[in-house]
Amino acid sequence: MPMPSDANGNGDIFGGWIMAQVDIAGAVLPARIARGRITTVAVNQFVFRNAVSIGDLLSFYATVTRIGTTSVSVQVEVYAERNPAEPRVVKVTEASLTYVAIDREGRPRPLPVAAPPAPPASGG
Repeated sequence: MPMPSDANGNGDIFGGWIMAQVDIAGAVLPARIARGRITTVAVNQFVFRNAVSIGDLLSFYATVTRIGTTSVSVQVEVYAERNPAEPRVVKVTEASLTYVAIDREGRPRPLPVAAPPAPPASGG
């Protein structure tokens, strides 16, 4: 939930604050896939659909769109729930970001090979 310190002079939330939250939310899935350190290497697209206001309850939804040798691309959608007396949900932002798995020296490293799925449990 954005606070008054996150707002500009018009009372809208700074786009940079929203971008930072999108980057944090977008990094969760790539970090799991990479099983270690990642870094943001590209903000491929960032679209502000509606203004975000103080008190809006934001929800971030990330979907992996591509997995490469060292990188993971993610689409993030942001929705705001407003007006608690008569709640309304509005899509406010969508973004596409790319993250790269890195080693201790900050160099790109290959993503781990996914383990094959476990066989189904046998009944008995």
